[in-house]
Amino acid sequence: MLRKRLQQFIKETKEEKGVVPLFQLEREYALKYGLVDADEIVSTKEDSRFQSAYIERCEKETEELTSQESVEFLNQPITYLKEHKNEFVFLESVWFSVIGVEAVSVEVDDVFGTYDAMLGLKLQKKYRSQIEGYLEEALQGESSYDLLFNGEDGLWDLNFTLNNHPDFHDGLTIQSVYELIYEFLFHLLQNVDEA
Repeated sequence: MLRKRLQQFIKETKEEKGVVPLFQLEREYALKYGLVDADEIVSTKEDSRFQSAYIERCEKETEELTSQESVEFLNQPITYLKEHKNEFVFLESVWFSVIGVEAVSVEVDDVFGTYDAMLGLKLQKKYRSQIEGYLEEALQGESSYDLLFNGEDGLWDLNFTLNNHPDFHDGLTIQSVYELIYEFLFHLLQNVDEA
């Protein structure tokens, strides 16, 4: 799935721009699987995958929009969510689309005080065991994720506790947390492809 999606992204980008700006993770993957020639890849001018993301702060109870945010909001420490427990951050990005994720929300769990990521993952139902295997291996801690197939949307509803990711700590910025989530999901899809 990852290979097909990245290949499609590369094809469309090449048609539009003539070259393909990629971050290191995608570059290594694309070259490893021969999705693009090295001379067609350029380094991306953006510091982060989320420079042009659509970002909202929303009320947890009603899911109503509190504020649409600029990319500067991502420089806030993730502890912002501990100070504003009634809010969650919703982020859409072209890079999430590349890996089959529409958007990712991050919030603090009211009961446990942990940071949680919530998303819909476009993968077929038959991949349950590969997804669960990766989550069990990559996350540390009991009950660190919820995975439910939504037949109406054809998506996996995935929630996981960021605190159980080995590289997560509350000294990170919101942007760094989203980068961590992206890389985690990228490797999840890579793992499914290779299984």
